[in-house]
Amino acid sequence: MAENKRDYYEVLGVEKGASAEEIKKAYRKSAMKYHPDRNPGDKEAEEKFKEVGEAYEVLSDDDKRARYDQFGFAGVDPNYGAGAGGGAYGSGFGGFGDFGDLGDIFGSFFGGGASRAQSQNAPRRGENVGARLELTFEEAAFGCEKEVAAQRIENCSACNGSGSADGVIETCSQCRGTGQVQTVQNFMGMSMRSSTVCPSCSGRGKIIKTPCNTCKGKGKVRRTQKIRVKVPAGVDAGQSVRVRNEGCVGINGGPNGDLLVEIYIKRHPIFERDNMTVYCEVPITFTQAALGAEIQVPTLDGKVTYTIPEGTQTGTTFTLREKGIPAINNPRRRGDEKFTVVVETPTKLSKEQKELLRQLDEGLDSKSSPKRKKFIDVVKDFFD
Repeated sequence: MAENKRDYYEVLGVEKGASAEEIKKAYRKSAMKYHPDRNPGDKEAEEKFKEVGEAYEVLSDDDKRARYDQFGFAGVDPNYGAGAGGGAYGSGFGGFGDFGDLGDIFGSFFGGGASRAQSQNAPRRGENVGARLELTFEEAAFGCEKEVAAQRIENCSACNGSGSADGVIETCSQCRGTGQVQTVQNFMGMSMRSSTVCPSCSGRGKIIKTPCNTCKGKGKVRRTQKIRVKVPAGVDAGQSVRVRNEGCVGINGGPNGDLLVEIYIKRHPIFERDNMTVYCEVPITFTQAALGAEIQVPTLDGKVTYTIPEGTQTGTTFTLREKGIPAINNPRRRGDEKFTVVVETPTKLSKEQKELLRQLDEGLDSKSSPKRKKFIDVVKDFFD
């Protein structure tokens, strides 16, 4: 609840006069510490991660930070409860805390009270929600449809989002539906009129006498829904897929938020990727490398036959055009596959095989092993 919020500077562990760079550094440190990936299943860490994100969102924005420094939480959160009263601004004005909401006092001179009342009941877009989705290498490459579970705020089905068990909603008699009440205070010998959140309806402008048992009069409930997500071909790890209007329900008839699905990709036993390029290693025998051969190379489309030339050295890389990852915005365009051959030295040879290799080695001259000859010459010159 709002009254349990910690000061944003305290959340990030910085002084009130901290620079933007200090705030950013503190945020990164805390976000890394409490990130869900580092604390799987830890609800406390998850809450702290959200708290750190909320604090940084305000303190990293010069306008929001100025309003927060002056008016506290009420300066950046229009839903901050009336229970805080004028004291919410006390820390921003030192000894003037007893005069109540000075922001409202000054706002009333310039029409701020009316605009606040209007914004309180104005349509607002619902919040975005997030989910994680793990894909196979092939699913990410060629696209797929998946179902994800996401927690979001929805209209209560028991009361159709009204918050009333019997459907009866009355206009607040104290503020007459505006959500604001006018007060007159003496300030340095002057009478000053201010607008504050109506204590009877908490700024809603309406009274529900028989709250819905399901949502406790809020009209909203948090539910986990399974949502179909169309993943485009070529999506990469760390990217997000946006599903429109599948986030939290809008407020006062505003549009719904979106669902943002963060993509994770399982490790493949053969392939790796860098953007649109696919990489793999193909082991070949000593004989294939020496004489050349037709080999089978795995690709995302199946095996293909490729002819390697004689005298191929281990670590040589070959390219298969358009056998890589499709472009995310243009599936007809594909990257390449690059495979590297690794010459495998034979082991557990029989006596006859060993003898044949010795005879082969004795029959080889410098032309057959130019790199070895060059190395021997360089070493000889170095020591001589």
